[in-house]
Amino acid sequence: MKKKFRTILQYLLFLGVGIFFAWLSLKNLDKEKTEQIKQAFRNARYWLAVPVFFILLSSHAVRALRWRLLMEPMGYRPTRLNSFFAVMIGYLVNMGVPRLGEIVKCTVLARYEKIPADKLVGTIILERVIDSLTLLLVFGITLLIQPHLYAQIMEAFFKSGEQKEEPAVSTLFITVILIGTLLLLTGLWMLIKKKTLKDLLAVFKKIWKSVIQGISSIQHLKKRKQFIGYTLLLWVLYLSGGYIGFMAFRETEIYGVREAFTILSAGSIGMIASPGGIGAYAYLIEKTMQLYGLNYTIALAFGWILWLAQTSVILLGGILSFGVLPYFNKKNKREQG
Repeated sequence: MKKKFRTILQYLLFLGVGIFFAWLSLKNLDKEKTEQIKQAFRNARYWLAVPVFFILLSSHAVRALRWRLLMEPMGYRPTRLNSFFAVMIGYLVNMGVPRLGEIVKCTVLARYEKIPADKLVGTIILERVIDSLTLLLVFGITLLIQPHLYAQIMEAFFKSGEQKEEPAVSTLFITVILIGTLLLLTGLWMLIKKKTLKDLLAVFKKIWKSVIQGISSIQHLKKRKQFIGYTLLLWVLYLSGGYIGFMAFRETEIYGVREAFTILSAGSIGMIASPGGIGAYAYLIEKTMQLYGLNYTIALAFGWILWLAQTSVILLGGILSFGVLPYFNKKNKREQG
């Protein structure tokens, strides 16, 4: 009962974050701005939705292929289609209840491929570690090719429009506030959970150990070059989706690879922050594009259209996977029989 209550509470918290970001994104809309957004949507190049749809769908297929490689050392080789269907169903469930999709993903594949679900959970943890490391690399590249971006982000997110005429708050001061807030939250967690400094160090040690295990486990893969190749291809596809998305509006077609790296970084955080990235994804993309001089209305429209593109792929792919998965496996059994 406690676990169920905690799951519901966690879902409501994530959903609340999403609704809050959606409110932040839309709160400044008035009749004039709404008309500008409608005009932007009327002039949008909707045919670009086709290549973006297939790019995003391909990224999910690559993720499924990479997942299969993690199962090979355990002696399991599920079919490509079952792996893909499981990935899509997992994404669909995650839109409703964060993290539950990972469990459902393992359960679905375990059912149709006769693989113990508990063994699949380990591969999911490993995937998360590797994706986190890759995302850190993406952040690093983003800041490396745009050295002044960090200061711009701090100013954009921590200064309101009314404050911009006043002297700027230093980036160092903001950083100190962020670190102080983090330390305060850590202290509160320790008090509530009755944890000691030793317990806190144990948590960091566990995280560090997971990171090391994630990196070292790649060495034990039979096809580690292929695994690394799939990982790179996965993030190149994510990057390409945003890059082509720039061409959807005439106002955004001037942007290129540097800006695509930035929205990939911001969008990844948005997808983590709320179920399916609702609210958070569009808001972070909107704020990010304003750093490059894009006006509020177009930045808002651009953020939401990118989110809708990704969401439509998951909804359509996930629902179809639910329907096709039993039929595909029933047909396979008949052919094998």
